[in-house]
Amino acid sequence: MPKKTKWRKDQKRRRGGKATRTLNISFGSYGLKSLTPCWVTARQIEAARRVMTKYVKKTGKIWIRIFPDKPVTAHGGEIPMGKGKGAVDYYVAIVKPGMVMFEMEGIDKETAKKAMESAAHKLPIKCQFISKE
Repeated sequence: MPKKTKWRKDQKRRRGGKATRTLNISFGSYGLKSLTPCWVTARQIEAARRVMTKYVKKTGKIWIRIFPDKPVTAHGGEIPMGKGKGAVDYYVAIVKPGMVMFEMEGIDKETAKKAMESAAHKLPIKCQFISKE
């Protein structure tokens, strides 16, 4: 969740197009690249981070290149239609095809690949393991 936002509720926006930023690995040696567009929730990002941390332990470093700054609203279960927009329910990060979502450094390639593939299972999109070499 962002510390401060300009507006409390956001409009939906379109999901099309390819990524124009975060296309390359900038910090680490290995990365996880998205292949499809999707909204990734803060909980999914945290679940992926926990899985990767298990593999990295104290030797490596992880960078999370996406941030959930878009609020998604929802009404309760049995509320009738109308009555305005619902309250903010959770936050999402908008992920487009080609974005590098996570980066890793300080471990060997096989372990990094296992960690990234395990993290990809926690995410609702198709991902690809990439390296700088």
